[in-house]
Amino acid sequence: MNSHPPRQRQGLFGRPVLTITIVLAALAGLAAGGVAFARAGSDDASRWQEPLPAPTSSASAPAPPLESVAAQGTVTLSATGDIMMSNAPHRMPPAGGKGFFDSVEQALAADLVMGNLEQPLTENTGTSKCGTPPSPNCFAFRSPPSYAAHLADAGFDLVNTANNHAKDFGTRGARNTRAALDEAGVKYTGNTDEITVVEVKGVRVAVIGFSSYAGANSLIDLDQARSVVERAGQQADLVVVQVHMGAEGAGEQHVRPGTETFHGENRGDPVKFSHTVIDAGADLVVGHGPHVLRGMEFYRGKLIAYSLGNFAGGGRTLSRAGVLKYGGILHVTLGKDGSYAGGKLLSTAMSSEGLPTRDSSAEQGRKLVARLTAEDFPETGARLGADGSITP
Repeated sequence: MNSHPPRQRQGLFGRPVLTITIVLAALAGLAAGGVAFARAGSDDASRWQEPLPAPTSSASAPAPPLESVAAQGTVTLSATGDIMMSNAPHRMPPAGGKGFFDSVEQALAADLVMGNLEQPLTENTGTSKCGTPPSPNCFAFRSPPSYAAHLADAGFDLVNTANNHAKDFGTRGARNTRAALDEAGVKYTGNTDEITVVEVKGVRVAVIGFSSYAGANSLIDLDQARSVVERAGQQADLVVVQVHMGAEGAGEQHVRPGTETFHGENRGDPVKFSHTVIDAGADLVVGHGPHVLRGMEFYRGKLIAYSLGNFAGGGRTLSRAGVLKYGGILHVTLGKDGSYAGGKLLSTAMSSEGLPTRDSSAEQGRKLVARLTAEDFPETGARLGADGSITP
């Protein structure tokens, strides 16, 4: 298991927090972000309406603020959606990617910072899933191995590699990715039966990556998924599931019951999978893959974020059309016993160069998630406050 020295950085509440790199992210306060492909869509955020405030009762004591519960044996996790930093060698971000995450670094800060790395970090291996010459409508992405340092500089402790682009440049490219992450001190998870455990503030957090692709923990085989989550629960206090699931594109914002397919591929049943892993012991489910934001629900007291959308598409790798532009940073605070102590969603948007930025003025991501949650999960959906707070 990879390790690197703990880092001190500014926390969400203005105080330094100790971050230890982990390979299984679990619950943090605010995380988000994702990736989108070249399918256009219209931003219909005007349909969103601010959710009504939760009813209050004089008989119940107010919940303690996240800052105070953090001292009571809790950990805060942050997570993002899909991350692509470039499409080497021709579509590269400005300045060689230096400062790629600067505008969101403070928003990412948490005890454990996670993201979905949607591409290999490798030189050209001579092997591409798209063949030679490349097949039409096939996309293979990579960034130089040195770009792993940009993830570390931004504070990422762990990345998920269970997705459809991890092996764009073959098995060798996937191995090179892990070697580059090792060099940068960033942990990873996603291979079959791989459970990455990190200790954060005395709490052991296990992170497991799932997808519908060979070599990863299976989103499709629910028995295998159940088994690996149960084993993770025996090794750690908290279990966080990172999962690349669902059909993708601007028209795939809604979560519906049943199996989702894309270009003939089985992309899993997001609701059934998420409920299954929580029944098996998962404390948080962080979804990505559709390249758009989706709603959130609580199941048995555990938060499911069905998709955090596009976080970064450096070098204009990903489409910024309509809703494909938006993502979010999810923060979740969990007790050592897995209890939900609070959460928050910070809106992000890709810049003209595909860099992640905080969308703090319009908060389109939060508004989209609030509307989609109300439409898709009228009974079990999370409540998103005007400040991004997430409550059952």
